[in-house]
Amino acid sequence: MNKNNKLVQRKSKKTLVVYILVPVLGIGGILYGLADRYLIEHVEVVVARNEAPSEGTAALQTQTSPNAESAETGATSDDWNYDSDAVKIHIDQIQTGSGSDQITYFVADVQIKDSTALQSAFAENSFGRNITQATSEIAESHGAVFAVNGDYYGFREDGVIIRNGTLYRDEPARTGLALFRDGTMEAYDEQEVTAESLLERGVTQTLSFGPALIQGGQVNADLNNVTIDTNFGNRSIQGANPRTGIGLVAPNHYVFVVVDGRKEGYSRGMTLSEFAQVFEDFGCTEAYNLDGGGSSTMYFRGRVVNNPQGKERERGVSDILYVPEGN
Repeated sequence: MNKNNKLVQRKSKKTLVVYILVPVLGIGGILYGLADRYLIEHVEVVVARNEAPSEGTAALQTQTSPNAESAETGATSDDWNYDSDAVKIHIDQIQTGSGSDQITYFVADVQIKDSTALQSAFAENSFGRNITQATSEIAESHGAVFAVNGDYYGFREDGVIIRNGTLYRDEPARTGLALFRDGTMEAYDEQEVTAESLLERGVTQTLSFGPALIQGGQVNADLNNVTIDTNFGNRSIQGANPRTGIGLVAPNHYVFVVVDGRKEGYSRGMTLSEFAQVFEDFGCTEAYNLDGGGSSTMYFRGRVVNNPQGKERERGVSDILYVPEGN
């Protein structure tokens, strides 16, 4: 073989290596970008952890006997009720339809004397992206008597996030929900209302998911056409799905609804219109849709009340709304 042929072969091999490396590096870059966006934890703020639960609080992890009474709080409770001087919670399991059209959902009527009894907590006590824990784990670590999953703020980089009176993110993007110190709540346009004005009005929590289901006593008439996010990996919000939502009956009187789904013969889930109707039927003048699907979880007194993902398996979430025991 002459020198010219050897030179041509070497050049061909180098060209082939370049042709192979370029797409491989390109694909690798895309995969890393997706992992960085959706999988890799990005801790922005570490939140001060509440005091560790006492031995009495740790007992929340096991089911307690009906009509148990807490000596410390003076509360009475069973698997579906909690009654203290400051908090009253009653949960109903409701089933409608049959066969493939059956729906199973859980309604928690929560009445509190002080709005500070409705709190928020982050997974791992840290604010950031892709930091997750099961709803029950976050709830137990904060001594919660009741909790639902929040808005999964950590799946995205935008939204206005105020939690327990502190502003963590100010990237307006969608219709948010504001909970106020006076025990009321209302949906608002993040792009038209500033975070500063919300704090001035006494906002304690904001959630950034949606849509608003009921505003000013009127059911949203365009729920069949609403679009929330188009992030990679999101399921469509249309159709029958597991759902979590919060409604307001009166100041400091809330209704939380968690709908199971994706399990034939047990629960198909709800459309947004069906979901809004539940809140209207329970007398809510305001209602808002939180993160749903596999995230939908209701926790009460040491147990997960519903059937997450139709498999009795919780999915990690970024945050919860909860009521601590002892209030």
